[in-house]
Amino acid sequence: MLQEKYEKLTSILREMNKVVVAFSGGVDSTFLLKVAVDTLGKDNVLAVTADSETYPTKELMEAKELAQFIGAHHTVVETSELAIPGYTENDQNRCYFCKNSLFEHLIPIMEEKGFENVIYGVIADDLNEFRPGIKAAKEKGVRGPLQEADLFKDEIRILSKKQGLPTWDKPSFACLSSRISYGEKITQAKLTKVEKSEAYLQSLGIRQVRVRTHEEIARIEVEPQDMPILLNNHARIAKKLQDFGYKYITMDLNGYKSGSMNKVLV
Repeated sequence: MLQEKYEKLTSILREMNKVVVAFSGGVDSTFLLKVAVDTLGKDNVLAVTADSETYPTKELMEAKELAQFIGAHHTVVETSELAIPGYTENDQNRCYFCKNSLFEHLIPIMEEKGFENVIYGVIADDLNEFRPGIKAAKEKGVRGPLQEADLFKDEIRILSKKQGLPTWDKPSFACLSSRISYGEKITQAKLTKVEKSEAYLQSLGIRQVRVRTHEEIARIEVEPQDMPILLNNHARIAKKLQDFGYKYITMDLNGYKSGSMNKVLV
C-alpha cells in the first residue's frame, strides 16, 4: 500500500518534468524535494525558500543544510508577510494571503528559469483541517504531489526514514503567525517574542512546543510527556518569558495540538 503511494508520487512528478519546490525544510517539503531530485534529476528541480519575518532563522539555516544534504539546487528569496495587504489584521484568511504571496514569488522564478510547475508540501492530512492556503494554490495552479498521492504525515515520516532523511522525526512546524490569536494584530515585536520564547523552551529539552499568544498571555502547548519539564522549571520559565514581554504565563493542559487556534472558527 505504502509502496504503491510512493510509486504514484514518482509517477506524478515524472509527468511534471521540471519543478520548483516551495521548500521550508519541514518534514513534508524535505521529503518532496528528495523524491523530486531522485525522480527527475537535480538539474530539473529547484528548491526555493522564502525568508520572512514569520520564518525563524534556525529554520532557514536547517533548510540550507537539508538542501545541500539532498544535493538540490537551492535559492532563498526575501519576502515580507507583514507587507501583504490584509495579513497583519490576522483574520481567518491569513494563510490564504501568505500562500498567495509565496506563489506570486515562485511562479516568476519558474517561468524565468524554464521550469514547468510549482509544487508544495500539502499532504492528505491537510484536507481535513482548516487550510486557506490550499485555495491560493488552486487559484495559482500550484500542485501538491504528496496530497495527490494520498500520503499522510505518518506515512511520510516512515518513507523519510527509509530515505535516510534526518527530518523523519522532526517536530511539526508552522509559521510564527499561527501562534497569535485570530483578530490580534500581527507585529514584528510579537513574532520575535514568540520565536525567543519557543527557542528558550526548546533549550530545556522540549522538542514540540507552541507559545500561543493571547495579547499579554502566553499559553504554552507541549506534549504530555514534556509537561513535567514546564512544572519543574516553572519559576525560571515564567521569568524568562516575562523578560521577553509576556505578563501571564500558562500551560495548556490539553497539550500540543496542531491548529489549536482554529477552535474559535468552529
